Amino acid sequence: MEKLNNIESIQFTKETLLIKIDNIIHQLDLKVISNKLLIASEEERNNYIISPANYGIHWPMIDEDISLNILLQ
Repeated sequence: MEKLNNIESIQFTKETLLIKIDNIIHQLDLKVISNKLLIASEEERNNYIISPANYGIHWPMIDEDISLNILLQ
């Protein structure tokens, strides 16, 4: 399966998702993209699975899925 984008890193601040995709860092407000991630613990936030084709991210501990298309809009 061909990768659509290359997710290089995922980090969090208190209310922000910092995600590096294709060598570009995107700073995203958790209040806008996911209330579940906003209130999640550090452990829950850092326990994620990137889909094999890099089309999205899944956080199993909080049952949250976000596609890269949503993140990059």
